[in-house]
Amino acid sequence: MSAEPVALFISLYLDEDVYRRLPALLRVEGYDAISAWELGHTGSEWDDEKHLTYATENKRAILTHNEKDFKPLAQKWEQVRREHYGIVVAEQSGIGVVLRRLLRLLDSVTADEMKNTFRYLSDFADRA
Repeated sequence: MSAEPVALFISLYLDEDVYRRLPALLRVEGYDAISAWELGHTGSEWDDEKHLTYATENKRAILTHNEKDFKPLAQKWEQVRREHYGIVVAEQSGIGVVLRRLLRLLDSVTADEMKNTFRYLSDFADRA
């Protein structure tokens, strides 16, 4: 019986609040990223839990600006021992800032390390 292989690279799902151009910019850098907009996952029927469920079913971490709703959602899933592939909250910054920080996260955190965590993209800011 062999152990499950370590998942190195984080695949991302960006919810509908995140810059629409960001997934294409990440793909140019060689990363697997897709957005709710590209998939048509927009509108009132796509609540936060449905976005997280989609990301989880597709083994993707989710990137959002919506800490207010995703933090309690992460806590709810933890309480019922429901797994996910990670939640990353990005502050409302310019697309260049978000991209730089996201690339730093993707270059330093494996998919296995991301699993079931709640992270702030600001933790990956430039350090003076």
